[in-house]
Amino acid sequence: MNYSLILTALMILSGILWVTFFLLNRVNPEARNSALSRWLGTLGSLFPVFFIVVTVRSFVFEPFKIPSGSMMPTLLIGDFIAVNKWSYGLRLPVTNTKILEVGSPERGDIMVFRYPEDTNLNYIKRVIGLPGDEVTYRNKLLFVNGEPMPQEQVGMWIGEGLNRNPSGRRPQLFEESLDGVEHQVILYPDRPDLRTQTWTVPEGHYFVMGDNRDQSLDSRSWGFVPESHLVGKATRIWMHWDCSVGCVGWDRIGRAIE
Repeated sequence: MNYSLILTALMILSGILWVTFFLLNRVNPEARNSALSRWLGTLGSLFPVFFIVVTVRSFVFEPFKIPSGSMMPTLLIGDFIAVNKWSYGLRLPVTNTKILEVGSPERGDIMVFRYPEDTNLNYIKRVIGLPGDEVTYRNKLLFVNGEPMPQEQVGMWIGEGLNRNPSGRRPQLFEESLDGVEHQVILYPDRPDLRTQTWTVPEGHYFVMGDNRDQSLDSRSWGFVPESHLVGKATRIWMHWDCSVGCVGWDRIGRAIE
């Protein structure tokens, strides 16, 4: 559902009703107590509310819910996150047209973007390749511009609730350094990948991957993210909800996303 479009439409409609209410009472003061005037006044009074909501969602922060496990262990199913809309430039709601250049994605960022194959969907992945980079994925190890991104095995990944391990599987947890950005990834040793794949990131595009490397639909499958599809940078978890393990995950609330 396109909430930006719905909220923008409601803001415009309530604004029109507010202006109509003002003009009606200015032209005909006797209509102030009429049913039409009261109706216009009530609905028009919602304009400031919709204006504030649209402004905050479009230019400051927007909330998102994590629906899948592609970003485990960094983000879990049931996480609600705040996305900084300012990080990658100010964009108009609905059209996503950039109106002010502020910054651009950096390697290691966790980025929300409109899915290139269906722009009505928002995806979240980690930025691996910047414009002009050569990205290679060989035997589950990343190389960026010929340099390996080191991995160190930490142990077994044990998920809980909605994020529990698939039956019979033993995913392993690795610490990965992505040009100095330290984060964890999940790999499945029972799913060998001996292929070597190499991509050159075009100008104005980004290469992204999920941290749950063997369980992520990302740039390895559908290609690059155009700059025009960027939504913002994920910054913090403000709620975690999973009623299979007690509903509220208090230990995750307030965590910075890295």
